Amino acid sequence: MPQLFTPLTLPAPKGPGLALRNRAIIAPMCQYVIDREDGVPTDWHLQHLGSFAAGGFGLVTVEATGVEARARISPRDVGLWTDEQQHAHERVVTFLHSQGAAAAVQLAHAGGKASTYPWLPGQPDGTVPVADGGWTTVSSVDGPVLPGLDAAKGLTVAEIAEVVAAFADAARRADAAGYDAIQLHAAHGYLIHQFLSPLTNTRTDEYGGDEQGRTRFVREVAAAVREVWPDHKPLGIRISATDWLDGAWDVAASARLIRRLADEHGVTWVDVSSGGLGGGATIPVGPGYQVPLAAELTRQLADLPLVVSAVGLIDEPIQAETILATGQAHAVSIGRAALRNPHWAASAATRLGVPRTDIPQAPQFWRADW
Repeated sequence: MPQLFTPLTLPAPKGPGLALRNRAIIAPMCQYVIDREDGVPTDWHLQHLGSFAAGGFGLVTVEATGVEARARISPRDVGLWTDEQQHAHERVVTFLHSQGAAAAVQLAHAGGKASTYPWLPGQPDGTVPVADGGWTTVSSVDGPVLPGLDAAKGLTVAEIAEVVAAFADAARRADAAGYDAIQLHAAHGYLIHQFLSPLTNTRTDEYGGDEQGRTRFVREVAAAVREVWPDHKPLGIRISATDWLDGAWDVAASARLIRRLADEHGVTWVDVSSGGLGGGATIPVGPGYQVPLAAELTRQLADLPLVVSAVGLIDEPIQAETILATGQAHAVSIGRAALRNPHWAASAATRLGVPRTDIPQAPQFWRADW
């Protein structure tokens, strides 16, 4: 059996952990389809995410989900801070489970990169004005996070505590909706990353300065979420393992952070991405360009009960199988390739020689394997 289609368990502090039918994970991908701008998942999310479950993926991760209204990347994004949102998430989770897939939700706060126009064809760039449905964003310090964005307001210590509480409340709702795992979004230049990186965190209080200070926010978020998230369910995190700039956030700092989150707060899954804060970084974008980052973290953290998933232009089944067979990661997160073919996992199983009776897809599609 190819490594890609062997079972995988995401560990948890107590109990057996979360058993996945294979190592193909759907990466969280924003859809920008909520016309009502109320954060409530729609029929689009049901069919979009459900197609991945019917198409054979082991774990489906729901897109960046705002823990409060101002946390959304755009006004058309998903949230998890109201009862109506929670009930709509439950509908999606129920269908994912019915197709044999596990369900994770990425809890997120966009910080100073929030209130932007949807990343869709024909949409402008930049911040949505308050008069047009946008809002004043927040970050680690005052000022724009990236050129072209409106200035964010630096969070006070008291406001940081409120954001931490919002993450915890969203985690409670995620549990009530039936999610099997949570992934904290600490990558791509969003709020947690804005605190981690010296590129954007120039605070001089206990939430800034050295690495101890800059990691305080994410450690508090992880602690608050773990306190309300059941011990038998995995808690994960997506990180930007490097800013791709000397003297900024890097792989060594990522390894130290993940080790601490694992030891102190029961984090058992890390999805390894990179970048997101600009600053003139040269990023070697190409097939599997972030896999070496995942491989290094897999090596450095091999003594921990930790699943490392690699992400970033992993398109081909043989490419994915090679990553796993050579020990560079324990799982692969598939994004754009799954948008092109929601049945990527089932197609990969066929390509890799999995017996027809073991191909993980809805039985209604069995004739596709002839």
